[in-house]
Amino acid sequence: MNLRLRIGDLEVNRLGFGAMRVIDNEDIWGEPKDRANALRVLRRAVELGVQLIDTAESYGPRTDEVLIAEALHPYPKGLVIATKGGLARPSPGRWDADCRPEKLKRDLAGSLKRLKLERIDLYQLHTVDPKVPLEDSVGALADMQREGKIRHIGLSNVTVKQLERARKIVPVVSVQNRYSVGDRASEDVLLHCETQGIAFLPWYPLGDGAALRRSKVISVAAKIGATPAQLAIAWLLRKSPVMLPIPGTGNLAHLEENMAAAKLKLGDEDFRSL
Repeated sequence: MNLRLRIGDLEVNRLGFGAMRVIDNEDIWGEPKDRANALRVLRRAVELGVQLIDTAESYGPRTDEVLIAEALHPYPKGLVIATKGGLARPSPGRWDADCRPEKLKRDLAGSLKRLKLERIDLYQLHTVDPKVPLEDSVGALADMQREGKIRHIGLSNVTVKQLERARKIVPVVSVQNRYSVGDRASEDVLLHCETQGIAFLPWYPLGDGAALRRSKVISVAAKIGATPAQLAIAWLLRKSPVMLPIPGTGNLAHLEENMAAAKLKLGDEDFRSL
């Protein structure tokens, strides 16, 4: 199994890190309770081989990116920081779509400043805003790419039809949709990405934990000497060559556990049984 993946002209290890959870509260709001721990987790992720860290303007909001820069800037060669714009956070419980071109331009400008970058390697539209034509939102990203502020463009939370509408405007190198062993609603999007050579970044790759408590998951994990969470990640890596899981955590032990999943060997029979 190839554990490397090309995203545009970039090549990274196929097990990334979702940085949202280093803000260690349920609403992903404000500062982490333990800032020093958040920085340790980010640094350890890179030590363990992570070459793609996923974040967003809305995490905090505007906190997660600051933590990444504080922990890792100047960034190691080969590290891709992928961030997202297009959500508004008026209060802790709110995640409101706002993909107006002017909002996206503000989001990108802020991300560049917080991440201490002149260009974002992978900038993703966080969602599709029903109030704004998708072509307007993607067109704004294309404009900023032409200005040299974005290297590659990705989409998040999209259907196949929306992906293809966007691809008529600009090359799309990645899609980030919810997907896990227990939630395969985006199967059609994954298969389409596979045929088109587009990277697929499953968010919430361990789900809500329910799938990890299934007897089959527990028994197969025990058989191969893994935890259920490691099995869920190994299953994703085996599922498709364009899959790039981004499990996130604010816990160093969980990070070590998750990253060890890349070394697991999941046989054909066990894979099919899941």
